[in-house]
Amino acid sequence: MMKKMGIVEMIYILFFSMWNYAFIDGQNLYRWIQEIDNEETWKLDLKKFRTYLYEKYHIQKAYYFIGYSQNINQDLYTFLQECGFIICFKKQNKVMETHKKGNIDSDLIFTVMQKLIDEADQFDKILLVSWDGDFKILVDFLIKKERFLKILFPNKKYASSLYKSLPPSLYDYLSNLKSKIQLEDE
Repeated sequence: MMKKMGIVEMIYILFFSMWNYAFIDGQNLYRWIQEIDNEETWKLDLKKFRTYLYEKYHIQKAYYFIGYSQNINQDLYTFLQECGFIICFKKQNKVMETHKKGNIDSDLIFTVMQKLIDEADQFDKILLVSWDGDFKILVDFLIKKERFLKILFPNKKYASSLYKSLPPSLYDYLSNLKSKIQLEDE
């Protein structure tokens, strides 16, 4: 899955930089991939995306938060794991299984805080993938603690207005990375 690094790059990462963790709002990302971004007519290649996160941001662990239903999406769950994502499930009750959205926000925030306490010396910074303004308080906290790397939004249209005060160095758009992470036509 991961591209082989040269010896110089491996030494640099091992001795001069820390690994980072990514926390992905899989509910919103999946919704964007499946429904919202039709006007841009491209699909995200999750394997390429995981490799991009590894190579560009030194993401050692990429936590992908998604609603869980035992009756559907088993192929998606397997595929995410094969791509190198660590799946964090939000179990949905029977009523919510008919809806596309499972609210993973509190689980994602809790896991970030847990990692900051339990694994603080094992990683440097956190990258977030979402457009959800509900994470703004988390982003502000991570910036204050100097543990925030960047937030990746799907595109300008779907970035919450709550993030407008962020300097451009702290965010990017997946649509800007299209040539690197696009699913090729088969």
